[in-house]
Amino acid sequence: MKRLFVGNLPSSTTEKEFEALFSEYGTIRSIQLITDIFTDECKGFGFIGMEGHEARAAIAALDGKNFNGNSLRVGFESPKSGRRG
Repeated sequence: MKRLFVGNLPSSTTEKEFEALFSEYGTIRSIQLITDIFTDECKGFGFIGMEGHEARAAIAALDGKNFNGNSLRVGFESPKSGRRG
């Protein structure tokens, strides 16, 4: 399974819309829309888990696509670098 990072989502995006956007490219294994804990609005990004070939098809179709007025950024999730605390 590949995990995709999806950025530049509008704050009005719902999990249902987020899922519908990607479901036409394959089976969604996991979904995580990052929301503000106080307002419950989308913080502008999320993650989708899909199989490799389906993930590549979703990237090809959706990266740069206009979604509710915003140009989406879709790509494979980058490994986290070590954080200093």
